[in-house]
Amino acid sequence: MGLLDGKVVVITGAGGGIGREYALAMAKEGAAIVVNDLGGARDGTGGGSAMADLVVDEVKGLGAEGVANYDNVASVEGGEGILKTALQAFGRVDCVINNAGILRDKSFSNTTEELWDPVIAVHLKGTYCVTRPIFNHMKESGSGGVVINTSSTSGLNGNFGQCNYGAAKAGIAGFTRCLAIEGKKYGIRCFILAPAALTRLTEDLPGFNAEAMKEKMAPELISPLLTFLASDLSKDMTGNTFFCGGGRIAEMKVVTTPGITKHEEGGMWTPEEVAEAMKPGGILMSEN
Repeated sequence: MGLLDGKVVVITGAGGGIGREYALAMAKEGAAIVVNDLGGARDGTGGGSAMADLVVDEVKGLGAEGVANYDNVASVEGGEGILKTALQAFGRVDCVINNAGILRDKSFSNTTEELWDPVIAVHLKGTYCVTRPIFNHMKESGSGGVVINTSSTSGLNGNFGQCNYGAAKAGIAGFTRCLAIEGKKYGIRCFILAPAALTRLTEDLPGFNAEAMKEKMAPELISPLLTFLASDLSKDMTGNTFFCGGGRIAEMKVVTTPGITKHEEGGMWTPEEVAEAMKPGGILMSEN
């Protein structure tokens, strides 16, 4: 018996890297897998069927069911096409993992519209395009489901040269937190993942290009967390954000400190009072 027996999992960008590892790990636990991949380069150019087809063959080699899909996640038609592929092959969807992504890194002053728009389209709009039809399918089926969306520490903490990527990934986190609230009514659980792994998207980024990082930051190290979230073991959770990489799993949170409320003068602070409170050891800063 596998943790995901009878479940159908859609994974975008599953033709390589982290997405491929998700597909193989979940296939081992009995899930039927829809492997979506456009088959393009890491900057989003090009395309082809070979990457998705290869992973489907690997899934079937593990004794699980799998089907390939080559739709572009950045279009409404593509998202609907992914759901259609799943329904035609397996009749249902129990979990969707939005993992597809591209990189077009530049310092902000050098980030042109041609570098900005495709990154926002694939990551942020793509998460919407794929999630909406599947969410509605889960809602209408009445059987609930799981949505796992990929954010990044670049969006949650910040990173140099990734304003486009960070903006998209922060947007995904906000989208997912809102969706988790809406999904509760229908038994649809939603999670945010900030993964760290050595893949073709990260292999030449600072801190990820050392030979020693290959084993330490292997993409398969993230799969157990995703398998847990997709399974009924996480049935009492939703809305959580997790960092995962290098064997470490940590919950990430947006925290609002108690702060200070000024009751005098109707709560109106002067700029000078704010400045004083903001000094190291000041009233506001000491609360952090």
